[in-house]
Amino acid sequence: MLILEVKLKGRPQQFEAIDGAIRAAQFIRNKAVEYWQNHTTAGKHDLNKYCAVLAQEFEWAQKLNSMARQASAERAWSSIARFLDSRRRKISGKRRFPRFKHNSRTVEYKSTGWKLSDDRKSITFTDGFQIGQLRLIGTYDLSYQRDLIKRVRLVRRADGYYCQFCVDVERQVNHTYNGAMAGLDMGLDDFCTTTSGERIASPAGIARSERGFRRLRRRLNRKQKKSKNRSKLVRRLNRKYLKLTRQRKDFAIKSAKALCESNDLIVYENLKIRPRSRRYRQCRSFSDDIWPVFARWLEYYARLHRIVTVALSPRFSRTLCPRCGHPQQQALSSRTHCCVQCGHRETRAAQLLAREILVRGIQQLSTAGHVETAGLEPEKSLGREAPLPGTGN
Repeated sequence: MLILEVKLKGRPQQFEAIDGAIRAAQFIRNKAVEYWQNHTTAGKHDLNKYCAVLAQEFEWAQKLNSMARQASAERAWSSIARFLDSRRRKISGKRRFPRFKHNSRTVEYKSTGWKLSDDRKSITFTDGFQIGQLRLIGTYDLSYQRDLIKRVRLVRRADGYYCQFCVDVERQVNHTYNGAMAGLDMGLDDFCTTTSGERIASPAGIARSERGFRRLRRRLNRKQKKSKNRSKLVRRLNRKYLKLTRQRKDFAIKSAKALCESNDLIVYENLKIRPRSRRYRQCRSFSDDIWPVFARWLEYYARLHRIVTVALSPRFSRTLCPRCGHPQQQALSSRTHCCVQCGHRETRAAQLLAREILVRGIQQLSTAGHVETAGLEPEKSLGREAPLPGTGN
């Protein structure tokens, strides 16, 4: 499934109509959750039937396309099913009870309610909100058959409105196998270090954007609430945060793609951000880093290139001394290895730890028996208890 996103160009009245459709979709989703709370035995089909009742009762719900109403009910059911599954498996911690949404930004259409022009330069929405024809701005080639476009999603962001097309086409990539293997040691000074000694530095542009974002936050705290200057600064802050998010995503995509193109086996640590972000002096560094985003895109490109990825547990991480082989715990912030047994000092501590990670990954592969390539399915990547989240925006 491919997700192609293009920006929309239209009149202010059309964007107001899109906001009305988004509010209607949010209303139907919340009413579906409320219906399930009052009728706990209700299922997915019951929520779809309840959409017709809402359309007859509320005028603004009837304006929304019938399949768009069903898509909103399906979103409500996905949160309900996730809660029921976590309760069935007795997952510790929060059970993620379905909550009501108050700030939705998307509305989703299925196969009706929209029409794409023949030249693929504009799209027309034909439901009761009278959005009309919108121009598509982007470089994606949308010359797919009409039956292959399964869903169309309208997204509101800080810098405008976007249209996403969900195309039922699998992306194909030709990978040249060369037998190369890489272990990745994630760090704070450098983003990661490979077994060959290559250091991927953290991008400086992200650090500058983070400083600008914190500066705007301080200015926002000094503004008077409900003032026009505060509302202007809020919009500016949202655009700044959107830019920061795109910078992180761009860096993660380029780094993961380069590693998957040049290696046949990649071993990395499955680091958890939440427990590490509780440390007082390093909480900002852990929270601002892009390890989870990088891991998501690494699994995605590994599936495309049909290579093996191993996600190791960060517990019992150690570094073997290159002289005597003595195992020793290595702090994440330490860049120098000093053996407590033989006194050997090595400035390439990150590279040594990356080699140890690669060895542990190969041992885990050898003890697991015959396994399929992790690139075939995300849940077949060793070390993951659950499939990775979707790669959509």
